[in-house]
Amino acid sequence: MNICVFLSAADLDDRYTIPAREFAELLGRGGHTLVWGGSESGLMKVVADGVQAAGGRLVGVSVDFLADKARRNADEMVIARDLAERKALLLEKADAVVIMVGGTGTLDEATEILELKKHGKHTKPVVLLNTAGFYDGLRQQFQRMEDEGFLPVPLTDLVFFAKDAVGALAYLEESAGLQ
Repeated sequence: MNICVFLSAADLDDRYTIPAREFAELLGRGGHTLVWGGSESGLMKVVADGVQAAGGRLVGVSVDFLADKARRNADEMVIARDLAERKALLLEKADAVVIMVGGTGTLDEATEILELKKHGKHTKPVVLLNTAGFYDGLRQQFQRMEDEGFLPVPLTDLVFFAKDAVGALAYLEESAGLQ
């Protein structure tokens, strides 16, 4: 399965890197392909290293203004013209999406993917990996949106909140009929 992972390119502490590495190793050992922003820095590098070391493939989609930070030894690397094209290519190349910890770029990617799913533009499973409770506030906001009628479909049809790597990958494999 090609699993797109949206996440930070920042250098982060162990409470985020250890679970990210665990997820990456599970992904690689499972024979899956990482589809990611292609960066050779921060948490993106941690995940790419883990997937590659565990035998998985790497498909990167970088963007023109970040091409100098793209991983050189990925199995495939595409350079998009801009962020909009990058997001479209990432989704196109993926069978499923995992949203890990990140900043405004990750949040932008996450909300766009969920908005597209809400409107039926894709049916791919989406997992929000809630490492160290990072997305507790977002989950609460999404729940409020649902409770107050802002979501035309149930939240559970849009996104699965996983507390750990094992739960995230199990949900994706079950959604794909691999279990």
